[in-house]
Amino acid sequence: MTTVVSGIRSTGNLHLGNYFGAMKNFKKMQEKNNCYFFIADYHSLTTHPNPKDLHSNVKQVLVEYLASGIDPEKSTIYLQSDLPETAELYLLLNMNAYIGELERTASFKDKIRKQSDNVNAGLLTYPVLMAADILIHNALQVPVGKDQEQHLEMCRKFAKRFNRMYNVNYFKEPYPYNFGEKLIKIPGLDGTGKMGKSEGNGVFLMDDAKIIKKKVMRAVTDSGPKRKNQEVSEPIKNLFTIMEVVSEKETLMFFKEKYANCEIRYGDMKKQMAEDIIKFTTPIREKILELYHNEAYLRKVVKNGQEKAKISAQKTIKEVREIIGFKKF
Repeated sequence: MTTVVSGIRSTGNLHLGNYFGAMKNFKKMQEKNNCYFFIADYHSLTTHPNPKDLHSNVKQVLVEYLASGIDPEKSTIYLQSDLPETAELYLLLNMNAYIGELERTASFKDKIRKQSDNVNAGLLTYPVLMAADILIHNALQVPVGKDQEQHLEMCRKFAKRFNRMYNVNYFKEPYPYNFGEKLIKIPGLDGTGKMGKSEGNGVFLMDDAKIIKKKVMRAVTDSGPKRKNQEVSEPIKNLFTIMEVVSEKETLMFFKEKYANCEIRYGDMKKQMAEDIIKFTTPIREKILELYHNEAYLRKVVKNGQEKAKISAQKTIKEVREIIGFKKF
């Protein structure tokens, strides 16, 4: 079985973009692969979260992972901070990562623009920690979005550099996991870009029916088509894209035909879309609420996940230390 690693930052609350971009496919992925799913609470420290927020966010992401279909009996789910071996490998890889290459990463440049008052070393070495998360299990495949491709390329670079420096063929060079289907990027409700938490344009798996209706009815549209078969504007394309994944095919085609014939009523379209989103998210939300209060089960999942992940991580660290030359007297 192929070893696959995937992580998500512990910033709380998954949205439809997270689900259709990754979670839906993770359920399939875990059936045929040796999967490690971790909650990246170390990574979240670059934004200096409040301690209470950090814990509650970790719990929320854990619960939503499980409610979305990740099975702890088939996969290994663990907290990044429960694996000190990751931190040690991060330190060791940092010794062979160079300032210039880290400063050139697109994510670092973007972060220093957005949080110029908090340009910390963790932001600079973010790709190294990401590489440690992957290489600690010597994973061969990693499901990544377009915005993370450069980090995966750097992970391959660090793996090759380690092998070259110590004249070994130890670390695999991980490549993107191909789900075998066309992936849909879920757009936001603000008429541009992708759905995201920081953008404030998302529908979250935890949103109740009232909140979903309110968000969808406020979704950006345009003034409507002026002629038949007019090119669809970006805000309306976004709504159709969301309907592709939550609505019945007949419903989608009905509104597309209404648009093509200049008969579209955006209010009706948004009401239908809200109903379809509610129908889709309600079972997941109910599962989230059920799991959130089952503290005993969550502790069991985290404890078992840590134990399973530790077996792989300890083996890697032991072998890496031997390769580097650390020996006991």
